Amino acid sequence: MISSIFGRTKPINYIILLVFLFFFYWFVHFFIFQKSYSPEQLLGQTAILGFLSFSIFVVNFIALRNKITGGNSLAILFYTLLIVLFPEVLIDPNAILCSFFLLLSIRRILSFRSLKNIKLKIFDATFWIMIASLFYDWALLYLVVVIVAIYFYEPKNIKNWLVPFAAIIAMVLIMLAVLALSNNMDFLWNHYYFDFQFNAVYFYDWSNSTLLFLYVSIVLLCGFLAFLKLGSVGVGKIVTMRLIVLLFFIGLLVKVLKSAPDTHPILITFFPAVVFITTYVQSIKKDSVREIVLMASVIVPFIVFLTNALME
Repeated sequence: MISSIFGRTKPINYIILLVFLFFFYWFVHFFIFQKSYSPEQLLGQTAILGFLSFSIFVVNFIALRNKITGGNSLAILFYTLLIVLFPEVLIDPNAILCSFFLLLSIRRILSFRSLKNIKLKIFDATFWIMIASLFYDWALLYLVVVIVAIYFYEPKNIKNWLVPFAAIIAMVLIMLAVLALSNNMDFLWNHYYFDFQFNAVYFYDWSNSTLLFLYVSIVLLCGFLAFLKLGSVGVGKIVTMRLIVLLFFIGLLVKVLKSAPDTHPILITFFPAVVFITTYVQSIKKDSVREIVLMASVIVPFIVFLTNALME
């Protein structure tokens, strides 16, 4: 049943997931975390929901355009299910906005493989990461992915290595101009202090740490199986998958470095996670087994969500 719906790219898939995400977003805010907002704040939260909803389209575009997954909607299905598994990300607007701009950067990074307009893509990827860092300072670590991608695809062109610096300088100049006009020059010093915010309470809580451990373990297992699949069929996507592995580990590092009680950067790991999970599910030969795995993938996040909600 799930395979028949999300096994293809159909407009109804977007409608199902976006409608669900709309109601789930407000349910988490008002009933789970019992938030209350003024009309102005409600408008701001609606805008944040808009960015989150558009992220679904970006995830699907990246997966299909770069042929990372097959012609299906499983990637956006798993992306939505991970949000159900970690609903706290919905109350952190910085996580949603940072993730959105990182997705735009990832879209450009993974398109390096075509070697067309690569300098423009390097500039764009770096620029989007700089914007993402306005929400999480540690997001600057993703510049490592840009450097590694240049090394993988076109390292001999010295101009490629200079483009990230041009993008960084351009972004800094724009930020300085905006901050000067808004009389808020202290923002850079207050924001980019790269503090190690370790939330011991979160990691010492057995339910949180267990969930995070299982999440990372399952993703890494699926990633390992994905590499085996690519190696056995000789698909020339191994470089792309290596970059996605790097994206996942940098996201986990940001999660550890930026794990204050009010920040939930686990959202930035969702894209590489869904790539690995989708690749594994697609590799299952038997339709009945694949359907069972998909059913479990849908049911388990809701069981975890309801269990945690009842324990609050």
